[in-house]
Amino acid sequence: MLADLEYAMDEAWPAPDRALSGGWVLRAAGGVTQRANSIWPRSEPLVTGDERLTALRDARAWYRRRRLPVIFQVFDTPGSSALNAVLDAEGFTRQSETLILVRTAGLAVAGGGDAPEPGAGVEIGVEITEYPSAEWLDLWWSVDGRGGAAELETARAILTGCPALYALVRADDGGPAAVGRLAVVPGAAGRWGGLYCMATRPDARRRGYATRVQQALFSAGAARGLTGYWLLVMASNTAARELYSRAGFSEVSRYYYRQERPRRSLTGC
Repeated sequence: MLADLEYAMDEAWPAPDRALSGGWVLRAAGGVTQRANSIWPRSEPLVTGDERLTALRDARAWYRRRRLPVIFQVFDTPGSSALNAVLDAEGFTRQSETLILVRTAGLAVAGGGDAPEPGAGVEIGVEITEYPSAEWLDLWWSVDGRGGAAELETARAILTGCPALYALVRADDGGPAAVGRLAVVPGAAGRWGGLYCMATRPDARRRGYATRVQQALFSAGAARGLTGYWLLVMASNTAARELYSRAGFSEVSRYYYRQERPRRSLTGC
């Protein structure tokens, strides 16, 4: 299951600039998000230390040309131990531990009743579109974004690089209160969808808006025949983890990022 999810996750958040090197997938997006600017080692097909070092040398050159740091997305599995040993020896840091949570369709969830069956209507008051509107993007970027207009355009290209549904719910003042994205990856094993970009306006939190967005996306996914969902959440984000646990999500794996430390240039002094 995890191998299928790895592929689906890569498709759901596609880097616009990518290359295959020794079985690793090199991904770049101008520095916008770690995931889209990291190496996905896939099933780590390299079998010797020399092969890994050669691939690492090539990866360093590839990212250097793009003026980006070398970052690996490493899944926490026994199969990653050899790669981690090389990265440890090379002084790579370990950061941003992230949980992979999954949920099958049709579960009963606390406070939300049963998940909608196929054909059920989307929750009233939640707007669902196939492309992110300007309001959707503005709210999400204000919560999770890093950078200006150019970076936002890169993020838009990542979001729209995979078929997806975008949910937006409004507050009493008529302004967007919370948003979310459901990536519908073509050919994903078991017809699963990925929940991304769950974001709530700071002054609208703890009012149930995120739950409404989540339920609306479940309903929209059920209408499209999805049988399950995955999402990613930082291990340190306890509030979000509690929300997703109540919605029936459970952990199946986790990953973290390994980043090369900057090296100081030698001087003549």
